[in-house]
Amino acid sequence: MGVSIAFTEDRFLGGQVILRQPVAGFRSGLDAVMLAAAVPAKPGERALELGAGAGAASLCVAARVPDCDITGVELDTALVTLANSNAAANHMTGRVHFAQSDALDPPRALRGSFDHVFCNPPFHEGERSPDGARALALQDDGKLGDWLRAAMKRTASKGTLTIILRADRLGDALNALPHRGTSVLPLWPRRGEAAKRVIVQVRKSARTPLMFLHGFALHEEDGRYTPEADAILRGVKGIEMQPSRKTPATAS
Repeated sequence: MGVSIAFTEDRFLGGQVILRQPVAGFRSGLDAVMLAAAVPAKPGERALELGAGAGAASLCVAARVPDCDITGVELDTALVTLANSNAAANHMTGRVHFAQSDALDPPRALRGSFDHVFCNPPFHEGERSPDGARALALQDDGKLGDWLRAAMKRTASKGTLTIILRADRLGDALNALPHRGTSVLPLWPRRGEAAKRVIVQVRKSARTPLMFLHGFALHEEDGRYTPEADAILRGVKGIEMQPSRKTPATAS
């Protein structure tokens, strides 16, 4: 007799995305939506998510960008099956597909380059969660740099790699990534508080210097989302990680 797994059915982007995910283990939430909002995909481009879980981030990118072809890679076979069923439930099967694979050692079919690569990599150190699935999703076991280097290999020249991770792991991430073409955006829990998450984006082969962007707060003092965070979480706007240079004003 098979083991029954309890699921919840959650709504993302103001109900645009329906996601079934296990009650136990790692669960997608705000990080997945913020990550997806920062991926600068356009219609007709190809994107790859490493460590896709139940598919939240990939499906949020697909909801925002019509006709973008997305492949998600996930090690857990049960989550791959669930992610593909979530793609079907959101009528995205034709352009969003999930495959079972080790993100650090993908099969030959996934060793090409993609216009955009994105991931919420394992970035926790220290004591492991007693839940095996949660530990696999969160604990990096010293392999954060390996994840990021593997992701860069899959990123096409002039394409982007976008990640979200804990702010105190930014130094480790920058050690594994090129500084040229890289932008860092802090996410503050509330105004005046230290950032707990950062979004990092690399435009491969770009020559622009490392940029630290302004960032924004997620919550008001009373716990409500700030207007900017709320607009992103409802799918009304994305996150700009590569701001265009302003044209210098001409002298009169």
